[in-house]
Amino acid sequence: MSKISALIITLNEAKNIADVIDNLDFADEIIVVDSNSQDSTVEIAEAYQNVIVHKHKFENFTKQRNFALSKANHEWILFLDADERIPEVLKHEILETVQSKETADAYYFYRKFMFKSRPLHFSGWQTDKNIRLFKKSKSMYTEGRLVHEVLEVNGKVANLQHHLIHYSYENYASYKKKMLSYASLKARELFLKGVEPNPYHFIIKPVYKFVFSYIIRLGVLDGRKGIIICYLNALSVYKRYPYLKELIKTSE
Repeated sequence: MSKISALIITLNEAKNIADVIDNLDFADEIIVVDSNSQDSTVEIAEAYQNVIVHKHKFENFTKQRNFALSKANHEWILFLDADERIPEVLKHEILETVQSKETADAYYFYRKFMFKSRPLHFSGWQTDKNIRLFKKSKSMYTEGRLVHEVLEVNGKVANLQHHLIHYSYENYASYKKKMLSYASLKARELFLKGVEPNPYHFIIKPVYKFVFSYIIRLGVLDGRKGIIICYLNALSVYKRYPYLKELIKTSE
């Protein structure tokens, strides 16, 4: 019988950690890697007998995920964010997949983006997918990506049929904070690549991001929710470049 290691990386996820651990009750082990949470995330996770908690200083998402991978004891890895949930139909699909004699080496999960408690149908999220189930021996997160990390798979990649639920948007302030955090990490990534910002980065890129998501990717059909999401995602693109400019200035 193939066994599954479920991995979660956390920072101040007290509001989510119990729900995601309960959601992963079918895994053979659950490993939480926490980057010095200031709330009760660690205490909640450690209260579960089937959970192993490692504390590890956060540098970037790629290193944190690869560290979590190094702690897994089983070949099949199921990597979830604390704000993601697996519906029952997807749980059965995962278990059937890992026990099959003929499998791919990694699987994309399509994600249903939730705006508070309601699904967002468009705004660029309608085709969102990430690799969440994969073989440890065949996979590693690519160095050089500090955010929106990429899993490099040495083998066959396929899609699972059922959707993962992504509770990414709790409220305006928390989602904006998340987008600005991503922007800061992306700015450092660009800095390490030697990119220098210019008017194209400050004006064209964020405007294009908004127009593409709101018009081309039909965010307009999501109503007020679409405007908010498209704006904040465009803001994240814009903020990379003031952050990058500051990094360049302080390095001179």
